[in-house]
Amino acid sequence: MPARDARTGTDRTRATARRNSVQKQPVAPVLTGDRLVVGTVPPLVPATGILLVLAGLLGIAAAFAPYLTVDGQQLRQVHGVGSALVALLVPAVQLAVGATLIRRAVPKFGLAYASVAAALAVGQLLIEIYRGRSSTSRPGVEVLAGEVVLTSGIQVGAGWVLGIGSLVLTVLAGFVGMAAWGRTVMEDRGALDAVRAPLAGAAVLLGVATAICLTVPAADVPDQLRTDPATGIESVVTQEGPQALLERPGLALLGGLLLAGALLLCSVVAPSLRPRLAVVGGLLGVAVAVLAAGLVGLQDAASSDDLEWTVPGMGLVALGLAFLALTAVAWRARRSAA
Repeated sequence: MPARDARTGTDRTRATARRNSVQKQPVAPVLTGDRLVVGTVPPLVPATGILLVLAGLLGIAAAFAPYLTVDGQQLRQVHGVGSALVALLVPAVQLAVGATLIRRAVPKFGLAYASVAAALAVGQLLIEIYRGRSSTSRPGVEVLAGEVVLTSGIQVGAGWVLGIGSLVLTVLAGFVGMAAWGRTVMEDRGALDAVRAPLAGAAVLLGVATAICLTVPAADVPDQLRTDPATGIESVVTQEGPQALLERPGLALLGGLLLAGALLLCSVVAPSLRPRLAVVGGLLGVAVAVLAAGLVGLQDAASSDDLEWTVPGMGLVALGLAFLALTAVAWRARRSAA
């Protein structure tokens, strides 16, 4: 014969309520190996994704539209398969990361990428505004869309306008992403903590080297070796080449300083983010930007007989690949702790 419950009706009601509340508590999703827990995802996360997707779409359109008309010569960023692959690198990554944010999957990965991309886009935006609006005030030799041109007269095209729009949307996505960061719940069991210190040290070193490489054009006009017909003495004749990043005036100089400073800052901050996938997103943002800058120099040198690929340009490609390697290390760190 079952024993009677000696508790009062109120006690039994409270016990039943506690059991029901425990049963109704949502179970946090856990991923095998990393034990990743994704909780609250505010509406700002998909909003960041939408902005990134729009930025990527505008970037793709800008790559194929007329870019600038310099002294009557119309320039386009894409004039072959190789240049198309280089021009579409950043927009393609923006589309992919933006799609993950719209789906609210691994949100801090996308938010970290958006924040880093926005920080780097501010300097790039000022440089582009200078190219299309202020470069004629102090004409100089520049490399635009793989062509060596003198910026004595410039007319903006649809590609330039779309490119500016893409950069503006990237900056907006970063601001929205930073606003969503503190409200987004995403944690793991700390699989990256064992290698976080050496990862941060390597990222800082790569960031310093990248900032140094950015100060010199990735593709430059080579010097000429000439022989004096009277004396037979050979001499090196220096030709005027494109302006270095920190040699340009006004907005371009400010943009160059902001770009170099943001690159160093992002290299320091990205490895310290939590969880592990946020580190992957931050390092991916730096890697894509650095690799794209190096590949643009390579494409310019390959497409023009007047240009040669410089050592800093080669360094940017190598550093971009090194940042990708750090991104892969952060991505695979979950297996060592699985």
